[in-house]
Amino acid sequence: MTDLNTPRAATGTDDRSRPRAVLPALCVTQITSWGIVYYAFPVLNPSITAETGWPAGATTAAFSAALLVSALAGIRVGRIIDHRGPRTVMTTGSALGAASILIVAAAPNLPVFFAGWLLAGLAMAATFYQPAFAALTRWWAPDHVHALTIVTLAGGLASTLFAPLTATLADHLSWRATYTVLALLLATVTVPAHALALKAPWPKAPPAPAHARDSATAVTRSRPFWMLATALTLSAFTVYAVVIALVPLLLERGYSTGEAAWALGLGGAGQTLGRTLYAALARHTGVTARTSVLIALGGVTTAALAVTPGPYALLVALSVAAGMVRGNLTLLQATAITDRWGTTHYGRLSGLLAAPATTASALAPFAGATLASPLGGYPHLFATLALASAASCLISLRAMPPAPQATPPTHI
Repeated sequence: MTDLNTPRAATGTDDRSRPRAVLPALCVTQITSWGIVYYAFPVLNPSITAETGWPAGATTAAFSAALLVSALAGIRVGRIIDHRGPRTVMTTGSALGAASILIVAAAPNLPVFFAGWLLAGLAMAATFYQPAFAALTRWWAPDHVHALTIVTLAGGLASTLFAPLTATLADHLSWRATYTVLALLLATVTVPAHALALKAPWPKAPPAPAHARDSATAVTRSRPFWMLATALTLSAFTVYAVVIALVPLLLERGYSTGEAAWALGLGGAGQTLGRTLYAALARHTGVTARTSVLIALGGVTTAALAVTPGPYALLVALSVAAGMVRGNLTLLQATAITDRWGTTHYGRLSGLLAAPATTASALAPFAGATLASPLGGYPHLFATLALASAASCLISLRAMPPAPQATPPTHI
């Protein structure tokens, strides 16, 4: 019999009371949502610009604007989920996602194209990792890291599945027809999955741990919170700048486009592999050490890419290592709030924490490309990014609430 005084019973998170359909449903919807709303665009953008004559910079700016909208809207989405649960938010977001892709597909001009992507930004905020993390953190606490790991492993398959599928459709259809097919698939899969699988009762928020009983407003005004936000934002900027700049770095060093693409792709595989290691890392490290070490490792791999001209196999190995760090950083951000302030205000605090990091990741590709030339080339850009990672690591050391934790570290 379950002890009614245990935290699990009090919050409705006993293993037997967890809604079993939630985790597999979110795995499927994360793959589908990321695959269609996010990863289809880089595959289709060359066809979009070729057929319409719109500048690639303009179409890419529309996509980046969606990411910025997602960052801002995610704050409000987190608050809603804290109080009402994820079902309405994620179901509505799925419907908005399908509608936005249909608008993009039918756009007769750039303003309508931009409008479609701005709507897609709202859909991203309501369906991507942050709302899924909020759902799993409440339903699965205190063993949420296992569930978060599974859903991010599934999400990592989005590009693997949907980039080839999108390319195959584009070989036989126009980009507009391809997006139409994908929008219908998005609606068919994600709307009913969210509506049906997320209907379980939303557990009452557990009390904050003894060391972190400040209100959400007090937490967001605290120095540790802003130190953490600054560290993760700077880290996100460097990580995403490295991802986008890896191909031109290798091209600048004389490797072919195919070799550069393989290095990037295998780095993505490393990201999935890295996520499988996070649970063990969380068991054996404290939150401050884990944060600073992972950010530092990101800087080390970036610096290594800056100073290593070859051989090609070594560069691929470094790309895989950098991908493994990226995979762990995703889960680090997902657990950063619960590790420091508990799950009581997870949605709101996580949304606030993710907003600047998402903004940085949206701006990183443009900033990296802009800085490469005045810095003297991509190796110098990577060296600068490594220094930024070092600064982020130092900042992260000040991102822990001052009082010692009264609860054990994250359970797996």
